[in-house]
Amino acid sequence: MLLFLDVDGTLIPFGATWPYPEYEARFALPEGAGHPLLPRVDPGLGARLTALDCELVWATTWMDDANECLAPWLGLPPLPLVDWPGGGEGKPRGLHWKTRPLVAWADGRPFVWVDDEITDVDREWVAAHHPARALLHRVDHRYGLTDADFRVLRRWVSGRCGPEAR
Repeated sequence: MLLFLDVDGTLIPFGATWPYPEYEARFALPEGAGHPLLPRVDPGLGARLTALDCELVWATTWMDDANECLAPWLGLPPLPLVDWPGGGEGKPRGLHWKTRPLVAWADGRPFVWVDDEITDVDREWVAAHHPARALLHRVDHRYGLTDADFRVLRRWVSGRCGPEAR
């Protein structure tokens, strides 16, 4: 099963009116692997994501920076990257620009997509155009991935909830 992983608002919380916690790296970072927002990312998320036993795939505009900065911070190996095709011509009104490329990348395989911009339009489109199970889980951008999000993800990945896109 694939797990498509967004960065901004999902791993890196933003937009809150309170100060964010600042974390220290748990692993030695390669020289030059840095980003000013990395201290907002809980490095423990890497182990929690790995424990879901999914194939992790970056679904972010960070592209190679996700592997150069975030993967070492999280203690993850380099992950595959979704290559975003140009142009959103012909997409249904309200459909996120990532939705169709992620369904194409999944190529009929079950997947989870965690992002802070998912809407019901995306869920409906995936349910109508993707033959396998798919969970579209919206993360609150102010907090990023939380314990509650991981409970939903673990339950869905384990098959203890319905096949519909959420």
